Amino acid sequence: MTFQQVSEPYDAYDVLVVGGSGVDTVVSVGALPVPLADSYAVPPLYEGAGHTGTGVALGCAALGLTTGFVDFIGDDHPGTLVRERMAGSGVDFRPLISPHGTRRAVNLVAPDGRRMSFYDARDPAELRMPPEHYLPPLRRARHVHLSIMNFARFLYDDIEELGLPVSTDLQDWDGLTDHHREFALRSDLVFLSTAGAGERIAAVMREILHEGRAEAVIATAGAGGAYLLSADDRTPRPVPAAVPPGPVVDSNGAGDAFTSGFLYGRLAGRSLEECARLGAVAGAYACTSRGTHTALVGREELHAALRGKTTAPVTAAPGGDGHRIPGPPDAQVSPTGA
Repeated sequence: MTFQQVSEPYDAYDVLVVGGSGVDTVVSVGALPVPLADSYAVPPLYEGAGHTGTGVALGCAALGLTTGFVDFIGDDHPGTLVRERMAGSGVDFRPLISPHGTRRAVNLVAPDGRRMSFYDARDPAELRMPPEHYLPPLRRARHVHLSIMNFARFLYDDIEELGLPVSTDLQDWDGLTDHHREFALRSDLVFLSTAGAGERIAAVMREILHEGRAEAVIATAGAGGAYLLSADDRTPRPVPAAVPPGPVVDSNGAGDAFTSGFLYGRLAGRSLEECARLGAVAGAYACTSRGTHTALVGREELHAALRGKTTAPVTAAPGGDGHRIPGPPDAQVSPTGA
């Protein structure tokens, strides 16, 4: 692997994102799940830079946060697409070239914006990022966001030694899979989707909060908005979904936008509840264009939406996972989650 130096590093970062770049191929389908058939005629495919780290980095930069991004990509066409998307975005992207290639995903998207993703992770389990690559930007960061790439878990000791706050997004963790657990228990802010745990989501949120170091756990619930749990809460607080500024087209990347809006608020010293409202607005905005990370909310639009109180109990699909749970999560938790 080789390091591609493209510019002098920034003096400091508000947010340093680690891992999670890649390319999405978006396929529009008539409905999900797709009925079994030999072939389907579909509209033109969309291909472009996507994945969770890309979305958080681009979203933070669009909100005016000084943003760094370190990761592995391949010396291949998908890697070129990632580089091209980062160019001029305001993100200081510093990739290492991996012989295993750039991560990819094929996302099926229904007319209501819901999606199903097929993820090609590429990275072997033994892949590690050299400290000489990540330590210089880490030392200049106010906050670190780790994507759940396996290599990223090995940065926790250095992050703790530097005393930096760290966030992560567990995606659709079911609360059981071992891969996610270290990220869940060693992060200060933990994001995840309700899709994996379903009716057990409140129990999973409590476990993260009580067994780890998190000050808050935030679960996005698609059209149902989100849920926020902190040490001051007995039960997860519902966060209403935000009304998108236009028709919902594609929920790809909405969860990453939510994270960016939340981090923007937290770095500005806002309360957890205010941060969650900012995240909801950013997530809703991301649903209004086809493709991943193609609609990024700016600071002015974010605050204008909040001033207009554009929130609603249920809307189309701004949570990023396209799933709903049928009621407040506390009503669905088993006694062991108390």
